Amino acid sequence: MSTTILQSRAELSDLVDRFVDAFNRQNMEDVMSFFAEQAVYKDASGKTHEGKAAISKAFKPVLDGSIGNILFDGEDRFIDEETGKVMDSWTLHMFRGEGAEKERVMMGLDLLHFEKGKLVRKITYKRG
Repeated sequence: MSTTILQSRAELSDLVDRFVDAFNRQNMEDVMSFFAEQAVYKDASGKTHEGKAAISKAFKPVLDGSIGNILFDGEDRFIDEETGKVMDSWTLHMFRGEGAEKERVMMGLDLLHFEKGKLVRKITYKRG
C-alpha cells in the first residue's frame, strides 16, 4: 500500500463540506460533480448503484424535492488522509410544508472514499 498522501486532511474536509452543501442546496449537477465516472454508491437499504447515471437516479427523489426540503447537519467527522477516506455522521432534517409537525428527522453516517479529489465510493448507513 502506498503511503503517498494525495489529499490532505484539510482538502478532504473541504471536499465533504462542499459535497454536503450541494446536497443541502438540492443541486443535482453540483452533487454529481463530486463523483468519479465509475463511482459506486451503496444506499442505506443496501442497494448498490454503479456509475454516475445510476447514482444520479438514486439521488433524484432526495434532490428533486419529492421528499420536500432537506438539511444535513454534520456531527462527527473522521478523516484518514492516507487512504482518502472520511466517515461523516449527520442528522438529516426533511421538511414538508410549515410547522414542526411537518419535519422528519433521520440520523446516519456516510463512509466516503476519495481519489484525486473525486468520490469513488459512498456507503450510507441510517438510523430512524
